[in-house]
Amino acid sequence: MPESANIARHLPLMAARQPDRPALKIPRGRTADGRIDYLSLSFAELDAEVNAWCVRLTAAGLRRGDRTLVMVRQGLPLIASVFALFKLGAVPVVIDPGMGLKSFLACVRRSQPRALLGIPLAQFIGWIFRPTFRSVQVRVTASSSLTARESNPISYSRSAFPSSENSKSNLLGYFPVAEVGADELAAILFTSGSTGAPKGVCYEHGMFEAQVRLIREHYGIQPGEVDLPMLPIFALFNPALGMTTIVPEIDPRRPAAVDPAKIVQAIRQENVTNSFGSPTLWRKIQQHCLETGATLPTLRRVLCAGAPVPAALWEDPARWLPQGTLHSPYGATEALPVSSVRADEIDPTSVRGACVGRPLSGMTVRVIRLDTPKGELIETAPGEIGEIIVNGPVVTKIYDAMPEATAVAKITDGDRLWHRMGDCGWLDETGRLWFCGRKVESVVTAAGRLFTEPCEQVFRVHPRAQRCALIGMGTGTVRQPALVVETAVKDSREARALARELRQLALAHPHTAAIKVFYFRARLPVDVRHNAKIHRLALAAWAATAKGYESDPKR
Repeated sequence: MPESANIARHLPLMAARQPDRPALKIPRGRTADGRIDYLSLSFAELDAEVNAWCVRLTAAGLRRGDRTLVMVRQGLPLIASVFALFKLGAVPVVIDPGMGLKSFLACVRRSQPRALLGIPLAQFIGWIFRPTFRSVQVRVTASSSLTARESNPISYSRSAFPSSENSKSNLLGYFPVAEVGADELAAILFTSGSTGAPKGVCYEHGMFEAQVRLIREHYGIQPGEVDLPMLPIFALFNPALGMTTIVPEIDPRRPAAVDPAKIVQAIRQENVTNSFGSPTLWRKIQQHCLETGATLPTLRRVLCAGAPVPAALWEDPARWLPQGTLHSPYGATEALPVSSVRADEIDPTSVRGACVGRPLSGMTVRVIRLDTPKGELIETAPGEIGEIIVNGPVVTKIYDAMPEATAVAKITDGDRLWHRMGDCGWLDETGRLWFCGRKVESVVTAAGRLFTEPCEQVFRVHPRAQRCALIGMGTGTVRQPALVVETAVKDSREARALARELRQLALAHPHTAAIKVFYFRARLPVDVRHNAKIHRLALAAWAATAKGYESDPKR
């Protein structure tokens, strides 16, 4: 029989190769001298913890193939329970709770989980909204503090298991990794829903395997490295990569509220070599380093993704990252990673969009016309902006229980399947991909279509417009372009003066010359997952009744 494609097989292999090396460190306070105090688990201990979870889940009645809604804390509960589900051949369903209760419940109804693995609050929600959770037959409570072994010490009793040839090994706390094919359903991960309804993306085991391979090979990650992932789900790759996971002191519900000093302390104290986070988080860390004179000499690479990286972050990273490289991988829940770009490949003065680099090995990128009908493939002329489509081993095939959405997003081209990213962009003469914004957020004006990223780049050079958003005003297909800037203004006089300054910037470039109306807001609505994706459609609805300032020096 061919080797199982189960991603969970990597953990026992790593436990055998480096049993005593720390696999996971969870912060639990400070020592007397101010250092971060960590609960540390070796790879052997993490492997044992996963087996203990297998005991708990099997005793509760979980079966291979069961869809299991996972609502646990980041760190040990997330990593150990999800790897246990993979190991058993069950299917974790991961929904971002930050999308709001209404959207969250809609995702639960659609995914129809048989099991709920969650903290007490999640179990309470399941009982309150019983009609939504009617498919749930198995409930397993996950404590945020106790390990599976500590919270269920009697789960090894013989009565917990049905009679089978594996009973003896199960009683000893060892579970064989379920043998699965590369095309077998592994997990359902939901999109954030920042520009539409959240959708469940069906991941196959082979896709996870391809992700691990691409990440390891492209970035040169080696077993024994130390990672601090500032998006909890990215910690799931680390056991397969052989990296130690340092759980950051960050609230995943409010990532922008992170104290950058705590992140810097963790990186320096634990000799972190790799870290992933959104541009919003890394901008805060960068500013802290520059203000305090701190550097991060152990970091070999910083992966910054979730939204376009601002020019200020690309500028001279050696000032705070002396031995490392700043990278920005590009992709989506449906296809990740697609391409990647390094700091030394960036022109911070460009207003042609965000360069996201060349496709990774095995990935292919094309650009089709924006008006391409469903299921067809009509490419643009070289250098023309269109919709980005991708093909490769990490491209998912379907959305869960959404056949129409699948039909809209996928293109079959012989034996190749392309995913329509919903992003606009173009390919330059060297094969580099340039991101220009979400298709649904582009603005059709009387003078032509405007794209968010090239337009917003023009205004971000202003110190008060480092976060801004292009929106379309009015009804119908053709709209008036406007810009919303994240800044507080004390009165109309200050607002008008700022609008005049922004208008001068707009007139310096043909593609922004039509933007003459400006709105100011203290905080822009952004996604919870990365705290970087601006909800431009929500801003357009807000601006319809807000005070805008029109400025035109010609008048």
